[in-house]
Amino acid sequence: MYLRWMIRRDNNGVDFGLWNSISPSILSCPIDIHSGNVARKLGLLTRKLNDAKAVSELDYALRELDKEDPVKYDFALFGLGVFEGFS
Repeated sequence: MYLRWMIRRDNNGVDFGLWNSISPSILSCPIDIHSGNVARKLGLLTRKLNDAKAVSELDYALRELDKEDPVKYDFALFGLGVFEGFS
């Protein structure tokens, strides 16, 4: 999460983007219970465990959507699970 905050820049105040010399394309989306469940429901993730293999699988799916900034979907996956009860 720290790397995401420091590398990515957004207009919503979530990510600071202070480290301009590092591309967001190197980041992978972290998985917690909420983002993992939503990713499964959306068909982005088939693995049942929230482990390193699941991060790799989700990373592959998100890079298909945006290879330059795959982590931009993290907040949406998390938010759907926590605030919207989507999982």
